[in-house]
Amino acid sequence: MNKIKTFLTIGATVAMLALPVAAKTALITQDKPAAQEGCSDQAKDALYATFRENLQKDQPKAYEAGKKYLACPAGTPNENQQKIIDYVTRFVTRYEEATRKGRVNEVLYNEKNYPEAFKIGREILATEPDNVAVLVHLGANGYLVAPLKNDQLVTEAVQYSRKALQLLESGKTLDDWGPLQTKDVGVAYLNYTIGALTVEKDPSNALKNLIKSAQYETPLKKSAVTYALIAGAYETGPYAKMSDEYKTNFLNKDETPESKLALANINQIVDRMIDGYARAVALAGTDAKLAAQKTQWQDSLKQWYTFRNKSETGMTEMVASILSKPLPPEPTPLTSLPAAPAATTPIGTSGGATPNNGTGNGAGNGAGNGAGSTTKPAATTTATTTPASANTKAAPAKPGTPGKPRR
Repeated sequence: MNKIKTFLTIGATVAMLALPVAAKTALITQDKPAAQEGCSDQAKDALYATFRENLQKDQPKAYEAGKKYLACPAGTPNENQQKIIDYVTRFVTRYEEATRKGRVNEVLYNEKNYPEAFKIGREILATEPDNVAVLVHLGANGYLVAPLKNDQLVTEAVQYSRKALQLLESGKTLDDWGPLQTKDVGVAYLNYTIGALTVEKDPSNALKNLIKSAQYETPLKKSAVTYALIAGAYETGPYAKMSDEYKTNFLNKDETPESKLALANINQIVDRMIDGYARAVALAGTDAKLAAQKTQWQDSLKQWYTFRNKSETGMTEMVASILSKPLPPEPTPLTSLPAAPAATTPIGTSGGATPNNGTGNGAGNGAGNGAGSTTKPAATTTATTTPASANTKAAPAKPGTPGKPRR
């Protein structure tokens, strides 16, 4: 699971498809003037004069001058200076209250100062908890807070995304979707935020959101990382659970119809993992920024594909054609065995390879790498097998950000 943290932290700093890399320290502290420049008495007098001159004719300019004035050290002001400070402070506070709704998108999309955008949004939502515009924009960009390692922002991003989706599903909408452009883009990124930020702790439910995020025509649908996360969520969620159950109930016991059925359900999940890794490899292509990750995804793909098919035959052709096929939904649990024998059915159809009474613990890293111990291929003689890349860290790239998608 620690590898997912590495994935989210490293992944959100490379290979942006739409907007520039975000969340840098300079942005977090950008409201603090460097070395308090321009704060001599003469400079402060000039700022105050600009502030007064523009109170009526150009309030944005007055606001900027007022902010700079207040940012200067006050020292021990005399009575008149304190009156000026109080006067400017009242204006700046009221101006921010009147314009903060518009400021959310300005700070979020243009300044990319995510802590500040969430701070402004938090203030708005305190009095307008159902402000759908604020919830949508903060939620759709919420996955970008992962590198900041700020638990509060992560929690808020997930909460806002879920609330936004509930409001949209109830019929609420936006008159202007702004940089998101359409509802579909908003819904895709809201789901992605939930999936990406919860996949470590709750992979099975995160999987549902990740799959939804890939259903719309956005950069997410064409991002290798999306499918690496989907494969990892299958691996650390349903696969790990079902593999552990198989080991508890059937390991080292005679084969039964029940054990065959359990294995058939496991193989459905493995097929989805193979599909996810294949899409990640295909979409990574020749992108130099994804070269290391692509190698890891290829290793995982090779291990799982070989497990299911007992050879690499057909794997290259599968990768070449995988993007022409729709992303498969989560498999429906089987309640009876497929017609074809599980031990001889090739990948892509029902059933799959049958182990000699054993599966492993299914502990994967959830970030697009190999799994831990796997269900045993028929060709092996030990109780479990462990793919070679089980302990290899992945550092996938960040998918396209919300905003204006690249055409």
